[in-house]
Amino acid sequence: MSHAPLGEIAVRREGVERMGFFTDTTVCIGCKACEVACKQWNDLPADGTSWGKGSSYDHTGELSASTWRHVRFVETLAPAPSRQAEARAALAAGNGGHLPRIPATGSMPSVAELGDAGSGVSSSEMVDLLEVAESAQVEALDRWVFMSDVCKHCTNAGCLDACPTGALIRTEFQTVIVQPDICNGCGYCVPACPFGVIDRDPYDGRAAKCTLCYDRLEDGLEPACAKACPTDSIQFGPWEELVKTARGRVTELHHRGYENAYLYGVDDEPEDRLAGNLGAFFLLTEAPERFGLPAQAESPIQENGPPATAAGLLSGALALGATLATVVLSHRRGGR
Repeated sequence: MSHAPLGEIAVRREGVERMGFFTDTTVCIGCKACEVACKQWNDLPADGTSWGKGSSYDHTGELSASTWRHVRFVETLAPAPSRQAEARAALAAGNGGHLPRIPATGSMPSVAELGDAGSGVSSSEMVDLLEVAESAQVEALDRWVFMSDVCKHCTNAGCLDACPTGALIRTEFQTVIVQPDICNGCGYCVPACPFGVIDRDPYDGRAAKCTLCYDRLEDGLEPACAKACPTDSIQFGPWEELVKTARGRVTELHHRGYENAYLYGVDDEPEDRLAGNLGAFFLLTEAPERFGLPAQAESPIQENGPPATAAGLLSGALALGATLATVVLSHRRGGR
């Protein structure tokens, strides 16, 4: 299994294991209890409750400096195979594309009234609205999946690599946190994260993201989001134990016929690991892009990009060279 280099761990404590999250999307009900618990514990502001066109129960929209846990509402557009077969059979029998002619009225008329209406609706065409509502509700469960997204606390953390001030550090639990008193708001970490997790606060400009409740971990408590999850969709514990649990869950789902279940963020093969394996990984049943997750992700430094620290040193060296040149020239002119 993957672990961060020992020299990268800024806080040392004997006998501490790597801790992480395992999020099982197959049992997430979209209640957003994790979001609320995260905001309450970390004293984060709300994101508003707009009910305008195009909005939904997902008011937070995405991870940000004020939202460290975000439950995604993902609509699966493709109908279930059984529904597709029913639709093909109906079309083959000539039963497709027909809508009952229900007259516009302020109150629900009786079947007899509908049969005598000018629109010509017969008793056989009368719609059982209760049946329609119940069937639509059942189908809606097939069309929606939920996922509680969070910082991945990567083994190869792009944000950590890019930080020029040392504000981002790796703790003894091998999680990545921001030290707000050291962050200078440069924002180098934001584009360096391949998952779009870390963000700058619009008020003070400093970076902020999930800390995996570092303050709670120090006192032996589990993170607030995992504590609040009513279905155990979010599981917290020693990382290697979580990986075993997650793989067992995938095997169980495969035996139950869910062949599309797989783990995102954990792999034994080095070339297939996302950011060196994720500290917070997921069990998915859809392609990762459906959840706003990249199929490939790596730290920019691992992809041979220039680290921010090196860029900073280079710019500092150039500035120092220019200053020295100015001093030398001034000294020569003064000597004349």
